[in-house]
Amino acid sequence: MNKRMMGILAGCLLTCLLGLSSCKEKEVHVLLETTQGNIELKLYNLTPLHRDNFKALVKEGAYDSLLFHRVIRDFMIQGGDPDSKNAEPGVMLGEGDRPYTVPAEFRLEEGIFHRRGVLAAAREGDDVNPEQRSSAMQFYIVWGRIFDDAGLDKIQERLDARTDGRVKLSPEMREVYKTVGGTPHLDGQYTVFGEVVSGLDVVDAIQHVPTDENDRPLEDVRILKARIVK
Repeated sequence: MNKRMMGILAGCLLTCLLGLSSCKEKEVHVLLETTQGNIELKLYNLTPLHRDNFKALVKEGAYDSLLFHRVIRDFMIQGGDPDSKNAEPGVMLGEGDRPYTVPAEFRLEEGIFHRRGVLAAAREGDDVNPEQRSSAMQFYIVWGRIFDDAGLDKIQERLDARTDGRVKLSPEMREVYKTVGGTPHLDGQYTVFGEVVSGLDVVDAIQHVPTDENDRPLEDVRILKARIVK
């Protein structure tokens, strides 16, 4: 191969590399300003349908003034019910949504699972939603708990039964659940599409608030405003 041809190939390779770099998608960050403090979320580019849906709703102001209407200690905090905006105290919430769903985007093979601090989409149960499509608006942030090997073995048995052996906890996932914590029994069944990058202490504070028999906080925890910050 002569020098001229080598130079052309090198130039083409450089152009391709620069093109790939320029096409790399930027991360989307969302700030939730709540009555308990601020939570900053990073949305995953590996779940583009959920990312773009959440981003569009935030830009629209759809989450402004909504409640974290379902809070379960050592499990998760859930928000996004549009009916919660002007809900009277004590009213059971959780049925409100937009008239569409989002196709599931499970990414366990890319290391996206239900560890503490991730953002995931709520959904209807398998009996009415066998494709496990996500709610348009309702989301939850995982807290969970820390497991030992015996506990994870039991979780794996439950996952095998629920998913016909499709979902396996890898050694890496098990290590995270034993050190960081989370909710492994939801893996491969609910779409995880982001994570908390700051404000995990606020999530902790919210998951400790007193709640009623329907898991609604006795004193409203409200998203004052949600906005794109990156």
